[in-house]
Amino acid sequence: MNRDTDKKITILGIGNTLFSDEGVGIHLLPLLEEAMRDYENIEIIDGQTDGMKLLGPVEDAQNLIIIDAINAGKEGGTIIKLEGDEIPAYFGIKMSIHQIGFQEVLFAAKMRERYPDQIIMFGMQPTSLELGVELSETNRGRLRELAKEVINQVNRWRDAS
Repeated sequence: MNRDTDKKITILGIGNTLFSDEGVGIHLLPLLEEAMRDYENIEIIDGQTDGMKLLGPVEDAQNLIIIDAINAGKEGGTIIKLEGDEIPAYFGIKMSIHQIGFQEVLFAAKMRERYPDQIIMFGMQPTSLELGVELSETNRGRLRELAKEVINQVNRWRDAS
């Protein structure tokens, strides 16, 4: 058996679904679950705004993909990919409303020397952070493209030799 296709990959969607595009990480999960239903060794976690409760799943992850709204000052709906040290671990940019809690999770995992081997964050620039449970039309229209980016990354990790 090829060890690389046996690598466990954890996909963690985080966000607050009460503030429109802030919930993109949660809204994307059903698309990923459907597209990867036949994949083995994939764990998809709905992390909502769970903060430090996510330390266990992060520390247990060998390869971690985080999906969240990312405020990078770009045009709404822009898909953003950050790798490794590009992801703020503690005193970085505040990437979204709940991000400080997740930055603390990453910092704690690093301090405990239980950080994932590979970590990538995918996200989308919010168009709206207004109160509302639906994504903006702009961001909703780019969900499938974001899903494709995540799936392509999963396949790259699985196919790596």
